[in-house]
Amino acid sequence: MSCAATEPPIRLLVVPGLNDSGPAHWQSWLESLHRDALRVRQDDWSRGELERWARRLQQTIESQPPARWAVAAHSFGCLTLARVAQLRPELPIVAALLVAPASPERFGIAGLLPQQALPFRSTLVASRNDPWLGFAEAERWALRWGSRFVDLGYAGHINAESGFGPLPLAQRWLAAVRRHAVRGDGLTPHAHEADACVAPRWWRLAASSRSALAEARLAQDA
Repeated sequence: MSCAATEPPIRLLVVPGLNDSGPAHWQSWLESLHRDALRVRQDDWSRGELERWARRLQQTIESQPPARWAVAAHSFGCLTLARVAQLRPELPIVAALLVAPASPERFGIAGLLPQQALPFRSTLVASRNDPWLGFAEAERWALRWGSRFVDLGYAGHINAESGFGPLPLAQRWLAAVRRHAVRGDGLTPHAHEADACVAPRWWRLAASSRSALAEARLAQDA
């Protein structure tokens, strides 16, 4: 009997950052594509309180029927997920997409986050001109967490304000996570397979179409 026949389903969990993600945000677009998706709802979106946000994320997962989770996080939501990984590594999270994390140093919480590989496979997507996280710092956290690293180029904070709506990379990532689960070929922690659909290495926006992420061109590293 295959793992896919006995394991609970893989559901999408959306973890927004400060001020939630509005209807034009890529997280809302991704959520709309999956009827069984779930969003973490914070009581106060205006204040990034790591411990309180982490408790809510944990409670959100624990309140649901048995499932495995693929988590799409943005900004401060990435730090929230990392904190939960530190506190509750046994939670059934199989993969995470960490898009434009906020700077832990900026919030003074670096010491509360894991300093080693996360207990699930992860992909960190960074921008070279993100006002919330320097590119070199993003690379350091990706290395520390054992994450695949995706350079999105000059993409701001990778949100609606930066001109980003749909994020095809996120949908490809989720489809690949589920495909691997069906094949039963490994959702093991820190598996860094060469499948480009899981984490395309380079996404570049043509200068004339930076406001439409759907028109992004995927180019593989040489």
